[in-house]
Amino acid sequence: MGRAYQNRKESMAKTAGAKTKIYSKYSKELYVCAKNGGFDPEGNLSLRRLIDSAKKDQVPSHVIDRALEKAQSGAGEDYERATYEGFGPGGCSVIVDCLTDNNKRTWTDVRTCFVKTGAKIGSPGTVAHLFEHQAVFVFKGADDEAVLEELMMADVDVTDVEGENGMITVFCPHTEFFKAKSALHESYPDLELEIEEITFVAQTDIDIDQEHVEKFEKFMAMLHDCDDVQNIYHNAVLPE
Repeated sequence: MGRAYQNRKESMAKTAGAKTKIYSKYSKELYVCAKNGGFDPEGNLSLRRLIDSAKKDQVPSHVIDRALEKAQSGAGEDYERATYEGFGPGGCSVIVDCLTDNNKRTWTDVRTCFVKTGAKIGSPGTVAHLFEHQAVFVFKGADDEAVLEELMMADVDVTDVEGENGMITVFCPHTEFFKAKSALHESYPDLELEIEEITFVAQTDIDIDQEHVEKFEKFMAMLHDCDDVQNIYHNAVLPE
């Protein structure tokens, strides 16, 4: 699962687009999160996590502040979450997470990505049961058993800890995000987390044949180019 997770992250990073796309993504997420859960990061843990993530992705402070000010003033658009599911090129399972102010437009844009790459969009629940909502942490290290022991000593509900190629990946329920993060930093004060996020993790992986790689990469690129798409989750593992 760790290797596949890393591959998926690398695949998405290559097609993430320009900085403006990343800024727009965080602006929407921050706006919705603050509007729905409160403007104080100390009281709204989801907002705190988003701000930390935005800073890690080098989103400027003024972009973050503007999104929060817009939410507080109520002057922004009314976004709602829309989720689409289906099967991508090569038979992989895909979840597309969107924030939209126009459901018809978003549905049309996402459906076009599926149709033009030979993928199949499905109804709600088509593939969601194949994913788990998890907190994921990735950092350099070799002793995954020691990490597991430290987390268990801190009473963290750990789903899995994997070590591969000098990297350790920790999976735990999304509700354990801050508890797990605090435990890791307490055990390893100099730890630098390369990935720290709440995401959907596939229970099983699908190896994509070489013949489907080009269409899969086109599919990912088209989805990332859609303004309303925030995140894409899949269980595809590309050939190395």
